[in-house]
Amino acid sequence: MEKFSDNIKKVILAGIGAVAVTAEKSKDLLDEMVEKGELTVEQGKVLNEELKHNIKQKVQEATAKKEEDKSVSDSDISDLLSRMTPEQIAALKEQLADKETAEEDKDE
Repeated sequence: MEKFSDNIKKVILAGIGAVAVTAEKSKDLLDEMVEKGELTVEQGKVLNEELKHNIKQKVQEATAKKEEDKSVSDSDISDLLSRMTPEQIAALKEQLADKETAEEDKDE
C-alpha cells in the first residue's frame, strides 16, 4: 500500500511539474511573441515613413514634368503654324486680337 501511495504522490508531483513547466514555457513564448510584435510595429512605422517620402517625391516629379510639358518652344509653334490651314490661321489671329482687346480693357 505504501508503494501505491508513493506512486500516486509521484504522479501528482509530475502533474504539478508539468503545469509549472508549461507556465514557464507559455510565459517565454508570450514574451517572444510580444517582442516580435513590437518589432513588427516598428518596422511598419519605418515602412510607412518611407512610403510617405516616396509618394511626396513622385508627386513632386510628376508636377515638375507637367510644368515642363506646358512649356512650348518656338519650333513647336512654327511646326503647328506650318500645318494649319489659312482658315485656321485666320481664326487664330481673330482669337489673338480678341485676347489683346480684353487685356487692354482690363488694364484701363
